[in-house]
Amino acid sequence: MTVVRFQVAAFSAGLALCTAMSGPALAQKKYDSGASDTEIKIGNIMPYSGPASAYAAIGRTEEAYFNKVNAEGGINGRKIKFISYDDGYSPSKTVEQARKLVESDNVLLIFGSLGTSTNGAIRKYMNEKKVPQLFVASGASKWNDPKQYPWTMGWQPSYASEARIYAKYIMKEKPDAKIGVLYQNDDFGKDYLKGLKDGLGAKASMIAMEDSYDTSEPAIDEHVVKLKASGADVFISITTPKFAAQAIKKAAEINWHPVHIISNVSASVGGVLEPAGIEISQGILSASYTKDGSDPQWNGDDGMKKFYNFLAQYDPKASKLDAGVVFGYAAAQTMVKVLQMCGDELTHENVMKQAASLKDFEPDTLLPGIKINTAPDNFAPIEQLQMMRFKGRKWELFGDIISSEIVH
Repeated sequence: MTVVRFQVAAFSAGLALCTAMSGPALAQKKYDSGASDTEIKIGNIMPYSGPASAYAAIGRTEEAYFNKVNAEGGINGRKIKFISYDDGYSPSKTVEQARKLVESDNVLLIFGSLGTSTNGAIRKYMNEKKVPQLFVASGASKWNDPKQYPWTMGWQPSYASEARIYAKYIMKEKPDAKIGVLYQNDDFGKDYLKGLKDGLGAKASMIAMEDSYDTSEPAIDEHVVKLKASGADVFISITTPKFAAQAIKKAAEINWHPVHIISNVSASVGGVLEPAGIEISQGILSASYTKDGSDPQWNGDDGMKKFYNFLAQYDPKASKLDAGVVFGYAAAQTMVKVLQMCGDELTHENVMKQAASLKDFEPDTLLPGIKINTAPDNFAPIEQLQMMRFKGRKWELFGDIISSEIVH
């Protein structure tokens, strides 16, 4: 009898121990489609072809960064499977690819897809499906709308914020300016133009002419000629890389030398200024939130040392001169941080919860002092920029880092 009692007691103790060990462990692991003990599926849509293909470097760099993470053991033991499709910068194609990623590939989330009109085309769908549309590669203000679109979040500073900084600069440095604006005829261009006008406020009449172009146009030469004819002595080029380079070339060709401001999305030395011509790009202004991979001032910077080592090992064909490479690295690093914060609860809901809980996160390639912060009511991770001027073969930062509230 004594032996039986001992066996029953031992069995009960063992059962209790197993329950104690396995219960919480089982409860801790929660997965939605796209996540498992071994894998995290991340979807992405990028213009590898078409008029915005200069941005394709972003997707390639993100893939390389995830390869690095996988080679180092993954995220909490899970490997990232990065599925990236081409949409040719066409919204209808973006819709098709998003459906494929969500319904066929069963990704946990869509990350870093590029473009304002393209992401706008899938925002309603992603929110209806309750699948995270995270760190959209577009500075449209509308990605910061957690009440109406709780599954969509931007990453970079908004175009409206950036444009307001330019407005402040012009009013201070050239108060009698006549401004000519060339803008892309879509949400990207219109958001920027609105921010510029908001920033100028009562002085919006400083805009002598605003002219739009469509991405289907092969060249924008005629638009630049018209803007010169308006008498503008400040030229704000709200353009994507291909057209930004064209505008720089044409302005030089017709001997027009205004104060020339280009949007941050086209401030790439390797992707825009070199193709346009280094000589004729001297003195161009822009604003930035990332370090310039071509600038030797960052050679001793710890974050950039990590970035350069990453390029050498995982992305040797990428150009450190390309701002898209610097961007893709920092965006992927932010995505990895969020997934690390998720622990073993890889659900759609927890991914968004953690993405909205970032506190003073500093990716390696952001300018010193610029930090990523989010909250349940703030889906705008980066809200700071610094003015810069192109000199020699690099951008020179000047002035203070400027914070700007997002326009809603």
